[in-house]
Amino acid sequence: MEIRDPVHGSIYYSDPEVAVLDTAEYQRLRAIKQLGYAEFSFPGATHNRYIHSVGVGHLAGETFDAIFRVYPFTKPSVKTRFRQVLRLAALLHDVGHGPLSHTTEQVMPHLSELDIKLYKEQEQYGEEAHTVMNHNRRANHEDYTIKYVTDSKIAETIRQQFPDIAPIHVACLIDKALHCPDDFFVDGGVDFRPILSQLVSSELDVDRMDYLERDSYFCGTNYGKIDLSWIMQNMTFYRRENKMYLALNRRALYSFDDFLISRHHMHLMVYCHHKSIIYEEMLNRYLTSPDCTFVLPGDINEYTRYNDYRLHEHLISVSNPWAQRIAQRKPFKVLIEQHNTSESEKPEMIKKALEAEGLEVIRTSSKARLSKYHTASPEERALQIYVVDQYDRWAKTAPINQTTEIFQRYEGARIIDRIYVAPEQIQKADSILKGLKLS
Repeated sequence: MEIRDPVHGSIYYSDPEVAVLDTAEYQRLRAIKQLGYAEFSFPGATHNRYIHSVGVGHLAGETFDAIFRVYPFTKPSVKTRFRQVLRLAALLHDVGHGPLSHTTEQVMPHLSELDIKLYKEQEQYGEEAHTVMNHNRRANHEDYTIKYVTDSKIAETIRQQFPDIAPIHVACLIDKALHCPDDFFVDGGVDFRPILSQLVSSELDVDRMDYLERDSYFCGTNYGKIDLSWIMQNMTFYRRENKMYLALNRRALYSFDDFLISRHHMHLMVYCHHKSIIYEEMLNRYLTSPDCTFVLPGDINEYTRYNDYRLHEHLISVSNPWAQRIAQRKPFKVLIEQHNTSESEKPEMIKKALEAEGLEVIRTSSKARLSKYHTASPEERALQIYVVDQYDRWAKTAPINQTTEIFQRYEGARIIDRIYVAPEQIQKADSILKGLKLS
């Protein structure tokens, strides 16, 4: 099947892959917007997680071909199998997202209600198994993704359409902490799971490559534009202790720097836009209120029926004031916005001063960091991206965070503090601020 994508052009998917795309579980992504409430600020940003995931799957195949174009796998079938499992993992990496993506994780059930059989099977591996799956916690969209991939109609389709690939192998590329029960990813004594999982999720993954270009295109901004073709042409592999890791040729290092900065600016200017933030905060206040009746089910078949439209219909139908503000598009308005590189006491002082005058106030603090190296999980930190130099024979291969100064220059977080008040109180709030003295 050929798909005409406005970002990548013509995209081809094989019949077995189309069988996955055509499942009701996957088609559900058509009804979940990629950027949630961002369309209220950027009207073109109505694209969904379906087309994003289709684009990610396409880029996974393209980057695999660029990296391994001359690599001597033991058999052609091994190369084909690795490429296919990577495309499946890329296609399915977002399949578990809830309505409006991350915000509704507040109303996801306890993890035990999902009954993820794979997590129970992993218990036999002890410390090698998943580090968080058995904790007494609420489920998140990643848990739903693993459920879809390993125990749903999608899992059945994978088994039927790809005889040499099991759902667990796809899941192992999506979740780095899962223990792989066999040598599926090993060829010629080399473990390829690290590099394949890095292509799905890392500082230089195909997920980011797609959403930066796609979000920039639909938002009508220039922040997310990157030199995608040059980066892909210079992605390669680095073998260390019989494991294959993702690497980048040194000549594309400046493009990598630009890639990180572009993502950072998209967070500051698009993903953390004041309208998106206030709608998410109002939704959060409804979902955590005592009278909230919107909950996401643990049953995966029932969960498939939940999407953005179902949530919007629910918000219209209830009397909760936060739900009604969203439904009627009467959000709180931004009164103060401050950009800092460290925590500030002023926003809280302003909030208390306004509340002392009887105003209802919402304070938000959005933090954006250049890189996830600062907060990555142990599994993420163990998988380094390396920089190699094909022209300088004396240059030593080193992790990318030791090769470019971009991480040190942008090490701190950018903090956007905002104070919001109801639109009918904006004038009163403004007059209060005029008489407010902050030391």
